[in-house]
Amino acid sequence: MLFQSQEFLLGLLPCVLAVWYGLARAGSVVGREWALIALSLVFYGWWDVRFVPLLLAQTILSWVVAVIFIATGRRARWLIWLAIAANLAILGFFKYWTFFAESVLVGVGIEVPPVTILLPIGISFFTFEIISYLADVSWHQAPRYPLRRFIVFVSLFPRLIAGPIVRHHEIIPQLDLDPLRTGVGERLAKGATLLTIGLAKKVFLADSLAPIADRAFTQASSGIPDVATAWSGALAFSFQLFLDFSAYSEMAIGIALMLGLTLPENFRAPYAAVDLRDFWRRWHMTLSRYLRDYVYIPLGGSKHGVGSYLAATMLTMGLCGLWHGAGWTFIAWGFMHGVGLVVCRAWGQYGVRLPFLLSWAITMAFVVIGWVLFRAPDFSTAASMLAGMAGAGGGAGQLEGLGLLALAAALSTFGPTSYDVVSQRLRPNPILAVVTALVAIAVVLEVGKGQPQTFIYFQF
Repeated sequence: MLFQSQEFLLGLLPCVLAVWYGLARAGSVVGREWALIALSLVFYGWWDVRFVPLLLAQTILSWVVAVIFIATGRRARWLIWLAIAANLAILGFFKYWTFFAESVLVGVGIEVPPVTILLPIGISFFTFEIISYLADVSWHQAPRYPLRRFIVFVSLFPRLIAGPIVRHHEIIPQLDLDPLRTGVGERLAKGATLLTIGLAKKVFLADSLAPIADRAFTQASSGIPDVATAWSGALAFSFQLFLDFSAYSEMAIGIALMLGLTLPENFRAPYAAVDLRDFWRRWHMTLSRYLRDYVYIPLGGSKHGVGSYLAATMLTMGLCGLWHGAGWTFIAWGFMHGVGLVVCRAWGQYGVRLPFLLSWAITMAFVVIGWVLFRAPDFSTAASMLAGMAGAGGGAGQLEGLGLLALAAALSTFGPTSYDVVSQRLRPNPILAVVTALVAIAVVLEVGKGQPQTFIYFQF
């Protein structure tokens, strides 16, 4: 079920809020948590009910292993490693088995017909969250939670499909908070406003940019596009990706806030970054810190010399690319950013500061070129797009959708962010309330015209 669908906005969401606050008023903590689980599974099962048992099995079996491990006095660490390996094996089978099997067979000269394994939506996100708890139980003495609350943590529907990536200690303790505590009206208003902002960004901007990007990459698949088409497509996808994914994060954070729960910020104007390290502190922030804490630091990070830093950085970013998709272009994109981070760090050690605008322009150009590799279905298409951007396809024409690109660029680059506006600056205002309501109505009417477009990150 899509957040921007009428089924969700006019059906499931009002039902969730009514049940959640009705049980809160009745004082039934356990009842509202079980209700939230049931409604989250309805949300997840709306896509394909066959994957609900997989979600529950991964969650429950991982919880059982954690309970047994804690009962042993946290000595049988092999149990944790076995559970982590099992979760990774499940993720690997659904997401990577076909890719690696075909790569190996093609590498030895064996042609095989393509095999498709249906990917459970959101499996990368909830698998990462389960693994983070298992690791924390072993490394950081994470507590044992009741099974009910652990299922809430994994299945919480606002962020189940595409993040933000939340850790157990960020959400489970909040379940003790009374949804009707002081400030309930403010939380509902701010949450609804953030949800509406996300809806508008997705429906009116990201979805409008998609055709421009699609046309350019389709043309690049059969030849080198002209420079205007190539740059139109590259910029359109860069802004579409940000607006699409940040919109989902804002919707998720807003819906959770309407339930009285706080989710972490996930984007902070990443296209305003002045170097690549700054970009990764602003882009998909919950994934960045996850990779830092569970991959980069355990691999040694920068504490054991240059060799350790290089190996940890390249492996972490390679895995970041692989996490995004089962394809060599994703892996190459990850390694590209790994090299960029290494160069950025080395440059910083020389102490030479570039002018602000030049530093920003270099960073933005690097990111946009990387997004071409990220979006392209193969290296040939990526090469054609990059050649077109360099002028190899001719220089006729102007950027398609120039006004739309300019608006998207402004919203993607300049602050304050939607999160800051709603969380820190929003004050009661009747005019703003009316405008927000009208925008929400416009979104509902717009998505009623046809099948809403899914979010880009659903494929990850």
